[in-house]
Amino acid sequence: MTRDEPEADATPPEEEEWQLYASAGYAAAEDPWDDLVEIEDEDEEEEEWFDGDDFETNGQTLDWDFPPCPTPLGIAHMIRLGTCDHCLHRVGGRRTDEAGEAGGASLRSEALARDKELESFETPDLCPLCENLFEDVDNIVERIVQQTGELDHGSLQIGVHVPKDLIQAEDQIRTKHGATGSRPLKAAFSEAVQTGVVARMDGVEFVKERPDLMILIDCLTLRVDVDIRPVFIYGRYRKLDRGIPQTRWPCRACRGRAEGCEACEGSGLQYPDSVQDLIGEPFRLALSANFTSFHGMGREDIDVRCLGRGRPFVLEVKRPKIRRTELEELMQTVNTNGAGKIEISDLRWSNRSEVSRVKETRADKSYTIRFSVEEPPEESAIIESISNLSGVTLEQQTPKRVSHRRADRKRKRKVVSIDNVFVEGKEVQFSVRCEAGTYVKELVHSDEGRTVPSIAGVLESPCEVIWLDVEDIHAD
Repeated sequence: MTRDEPEADATPPEEEEWQLYASAGYAAAEDPWDDLVEIEDEDEEEEEWFDGDDFETNGQTLDWDFPPCPTPLGIAHMIRLGTCDHCLHRVGGRRTDEAGEAGGASLRSEALARDKELESFETPDLCPLCENLFEDVDNIVERIVQQTGELDHGSLQIGVHVPKDLIQAEDQIRTKHGATGSRPLKAAFSEAVQTGVVARMDGVEFVKERPDLMILIDCLTLRVDVDIRPVFIYGRYRKLDRGIPQTRWPCRACRGRAEGCEACEGSGLQYPDSVQDLIGEPFRLALSANFTSFHGMGREDIDVRCLGRGRPFVLEVKRPKIRRTELEELMQTVNTNGAGKIEISDLRWSNRSEVSRVKETRADKSYTIRFSVEEPPEESAIIESISNLSGVTLEQQTPKRVSHRRADRKRKRKVVSIDNVFVEGKEVQFSVRCEAGTYVKELVHSDEGRTVPSIAGVLESPCEVIWLDVEDIHAD
């Protein structure tokens, strides 16, 4: 050993000592941890298991393992649960001489006669199936009668909103212990209300579609709302005066505020008359309604007349207190009030589905149009050039005059026929039938080349429309 070398430690470190044992083979012969004693885990206290199905009444938990109704044991079990007489009858599955609460009372009497111990079960404050909802049927019926008494109606439909947790709880008990096919709470409650209404109101009918009145019941607050369904009238209108829009046109200055402005003289309208109001107002007043909506089969420009058989429309009269009137008398009233402006014909009662039909129908239309030519060619050339456009397919880009409200795209529309072309100096008039959606004014003046071909193009001279009339809408 040199002077600079550290003196060897006589006792090797613990880690090195273990390595010596391991290299010597002792590790395989003896486990250094075998003196440890395994401690057994103490038995955990078994956790009480609860699946949410227990029902406690009169201080004890009831056993759910009973046969379902209509067995006597099933009915007895429903009584122990605290089921009210109305629910006992609807889930009991037994025929009785009476229905509803009286029928349930009969089932209860039979069960008590078989098992005297049932009398010891006190009735809880709330029925577990309906939470005593059926006790409020008479109250709700009274509200319905009061709110519908002054309304003209012949058919009703009831909508019921029941809290979700109550529906789930009722369904759980009924499906496990009620008779097969027993009525759910929501349907049974609605039926009970209907029975009460029929007993109080003569001539009323409950329907599943297109009711006159929709009765909405909130079972949590017992609130009753009456939704008066609209009535619909189909007809055709002829617009005889230029300068009348089809529907109400709000004032550009005040944008139709209720109080209006100086520009519209307080009316809130850009134009005092519209086809919608000239037709709709007499109907609104006659039916004591709130307001109307107008649904036309397309529309003509404000400066265009609609003649011939007229344009099909459906008038929707909203929240009417009166639902039926003599359409012939109202038609005469509208035509008298709107003399020189509009006429209506072919009136009949309609429905909401016809609104879709009218608005979605794409019918050919016939027009008569008069225009002027800046530099007209020979009369024969004008007649021939215009007549040659019969049968062509136009390519029309969205006109500038409507580009603020319609997508800018190109459309192809067919000119079905052109006839009755005649010339008076610089003015030309002709009749044309074309596909639905054709911009007829642009057919004449081309809208700076956005419609091809055009009359201005074939005449090689600027043209300007003087007037335009819709002669027929080929919808029927």
